[in-house]
Amino acid sequence: MSTMESFTPITSAIGGVLIGIASAGLLMFHGRIAGISGIAGGIFRRVSGDTSWRVMFLVGLFVAGLGWSYFFPQDYLVEIDRSTGALAVAGLAVGIGTQVGGGCTSGHGVCGIGRLSKRSTVATISFMVTAALTVFVVNEVLGGSI
Repeated sequence: MSTMESFTPITSAIGGVLIGIASAGLLMFHGRIAGISGIAGGIFRRVSGDTSWRVMFLVGLFVAGLGWSYFFPQDYLVEIDRSTGALAVAGLAVGIGTQVGGGCTSGHGVCGIGRLSKRSTVATISFMVTAALTVFVVNEVLGGSI
């Protein structure tokens, strides 16, 4: 299925609103930024009283996805035409990038830009430009074979 065939503006907008509400709620009621890499990474830092909310947040993401997949399994039919090695390298690059950039797309893109953070705006622009260039190089220069 191509990207244009799976264009879903209404459900995408609803999802975006829900992400915004959840992010705003976490910030307003708990003073925390909903950056997934920071939430997950904080579990391993073992700060007293700071682990349980992180675990519950991540469990909530997993359970919500599992619940959605039960009712809408077609939403999880994805074909990936990249090698396992390429996916592993890409995952490591993203992980390293979140550490170097001080956060991920959810933390910078959703929460940071929403708070009018210049640092987050620059980080998000950097993510997007790098992603576009990577797709171009892989698909057009390398012929899509990695």
